Amino acid sequence: MDGRGDFLMDNRPIGVFDSGLGGLTAAGELAELLPGEHIVYLGDSYNMPYGEKTRAEIIEMSRADLAFLLSKNVKAVLVACGTATSNALPLLEAESPVPVYGVLEPAVREAAAATRNERIGVLATSATIRTGNFERLLKALAPQLSVTSRACPKFASMVEDGIFEKTDPRVASAVEEYLPPLKKAGVDTIILGCTHYPLLADIITEYMGGNVRLISSGAAAARRLCEDLRDADMLADHACGKTDYFTTGFFDTFARTAQLMLRKDISGALTKIEPFDKR
Repeated sequence: MDGRGDFLMDNRPIGVFDSGLGGLTAAGELAELLPGEHIVYLGDSYNMPYGEKTRAEIIEMSRADLAFLLSKNVKAVLVACGTATSNALPLLEAESPVPVYGVLEPAVREAAAATRNERIGVLATSATIRTGNFERLLKALAPQLSVTSRACPKFASMVEDGIFEKTDPRVASAVEEYLPPLKKAGVDTIILGCTHYPLLADIITEYMGGNVRLISSGAAAARRLCEDLRDADMLADHACGKTDYFTTGFFDTFARTAQLMLRKDISGALTKIEPFDKR
């Protein structure tokens, strides 16, 4: 031993949860950054979308998501959901025996570092925008920033239904509805504050222009979690390199849309579980 005991590595899995499929963008980033890790992903598709629910409902569902992942003996949890992060993160952090990471603070730091004209846009769910947390965090970090926020209630539901190709007229219509205020404000950086939104990145970039940088909140959080696990010597000491998927929604729907998103069939690693409100 080198004086630090037998706890240099940690072979427990990493837990990730979202209201549905959007968090797969964060789980995928984690898998690329840490290819030897075991990831347990929970998509609470039965209760999706979180962004249109009350804060009390969001907290209740987030607690159930956390409890499920803790039952899988995870070593850390990534809340790959902007709505759950905005409304429930402090409670989850206080109640969890393992570290819990949200998607807001890492995305804010990356956006503040990326902007050149100090004008930042935020796209997120209605419940996230109502909290004002993105704007508060940005202003706390750099008071001079100008922040334009926009709730995009259609985006997550479209992605969940497998509707995210930029040639789809429904996608184009939603972009035309939500993005004009950001374009008018002249933002040069946009935080995609819901983990479903990176699937719409191509059409957002096409509308806003190639000089506007998009910050994926899920990917930013995955990078932060990766750094912290390395710093704490909590990486696995053997190459597991797999992801187990769980959904409270319909098995076939989840598997089909996940295949569109990930370009691979996950049905062999997917398990349907009962919705938490029925337990």
